Amino acid sequence: MSATQDIEFRDTAARSASAADELSDVQGEKMVLNMGPSHPATHGVLRLKLEMDGEIITKAEPDVGYLHRGDEKIAENMTYNQFIPYTDRLDYLAPLANNVHYVLAVEKLIGVEEKIPERCQYIRTICCELARVSAHLLGLGAFAMDTGAFTVFLHTFTEREKIYYLIEALTGARFTTSYTRVGGLARDLPEGWLDELSKFLDEVEVNFDETEQLLTRNPIFLERTQDVGVISAANAIDFGLSGPNLRGSGVEHDVRKATPYMIYDRFDFEVPIGTKGDCYDRYVIRILEMRESVKILRQCIKDIPKGPINVDDGKIVLPPKEKVMTSMEELIHQFMIVTQGQDAPTGEVYFGAENPKGELGFYINSLGGGTPHRLKIRAPSFVNLSILSHMLPGHMMADVVAILGSLDFVMGECDR
Repeated sequence: MSATQDIEFRDTAARSASAADELSDVQGEKMVLNMGPSHPATHGVLRLKLEMDGEIITKAEPDVGYLHRGDEKIAENMTYNQFIPYTDRLDYLAPLANNVHYVLAVEKLIGVEEKIPERCQYIRTICCELARVSAHLLGLGAFAMDTGAFTVFLHTFTEREKIYYLIEALTGARFTTSYTRVGGLARDLPEGWLDELSKFLDEVEVNFDETEQLLTRNPIFLERTQDVGVISAANAIDFGLSGPNLRGSGVEHDVRKATPYMIYDRFDFEVPIGTKGDCYDRYVIRILEMRESVKILRQCIKDIPKGPINVDDGKIVLPPKEKVMTSMEELIHQFMIVTQGQDAPTGEVYFGAENPKGELGFYINSLGGGTPHRLKIRAPSFVNLSILSHMLPGHMMADVVAILGSLDFVMGECDR
C-alpha cells in the first residue's frame, strides 16, 4: 500500500469511528427492533417498533394501517343493506355479531327498532352469543399457543368447527355470513337447528373444563401471564378500553347490562370482572364470559317464540318472492329497496354494542335517502391497541407475545 493510500484509509477509518461514536452517544446501548407486520404473534399485520435495552423494552410504538381498506368511505357509496357483507370483514371472527350490531344502528336511524318481531330478536341474540363463544375460543387457542400450550389450540378449534357447521346450516356460509337484514333476517332457523345448538352447548362446556385443566394451574402458563401486562382500572378507562380487556382490570362495564339493547334485559347472566388486570385475568374473564354466553343461549332456546322474523313493511324489508312475481306493488317495493335502499330520515345516530373484542359502535350521519352521508366505526381492537405504547415499556421481549395474545385483537377491525 502506498503512503497516499495509507493516509486515505486512515482518514476513512477515523470518519467511520467518529460517526459510530456519535451514534453511540445518541442511542447508547439500545437497539430498535421491528416486530411484525408479518410476525405470527402479531396476529396479522400489526407492526411494533420496539426500542430495546438488552431484553428490556424501553419504548414501543404500534404501527397500524397495513390492512386498511376504506370500509367507512365505501359505506357512503352503498345502500344500507349493501354494506352488510363489509361488516363481515371487520372482526372476521364474529361476523354474525357485526351484522347484527350494524343493522341495529341503521334501524335506530330509520326508527323501526321497536317494531322488530320477537322471534327475530331471539335469533339475533343467539347469533351474537354464538359469535362471542366462537371468537373467544379462537382468542384463547391462539393465546395458549403463543405461550407454548399447543394442545389447547387443538381443543378450542375442534369446538369452533362445530360452530361453523351450525353457522353454515343457518346462513349458507361458514365465514362471511351476511345473515342479518335491515328490519329482520335473511331467513328463519332451519328445522332441527335449535336441537343441534343445544347438543353443541353440552359439548362445549366439557371443552371449557378441559381447557381450564390444561391452563388455569399450569405453572408455565402462570409464569408467562401472572403480573405480566398489568393494566390498572384508571389506565383502562383513560385509554378507552372496552370488553374483556376493561373488565379484566376490575371495571364492571358491559354494554349489554349498562345500556341493554335487543332483549338482553330478559336474561339472567353475570358480568365477570378481574382484580389485577394482568394477562392471566384477561384469560379467566374470557373463559367465564363463554360460560355466561352458554347460559344466555340456553335461555334463548327455551323461550324463543314462533312468528315472523321481519318487519311487516314493504318499504324496509324485501317482499316475499311469490308476491313480487304476482303483484305490481310488491315488485315496485323490491325495485326501490334494491336500487335505492331504505329511505332514511335526515339525522345522525350512534349505536354501540358489546362485541367479543369490546364495544363496537357505528355512527351514521344521514342527509336522507338510502345511503349514509357519513359512516364511522368505533373499532374496539383499534382502541385497545392504543395502550401498547404505555404498557409495553419495562417488560421483556418474551412478554410481548403473551401481552398481545391476552389483548385478543383483530387487525381487520382495527384497520377497517
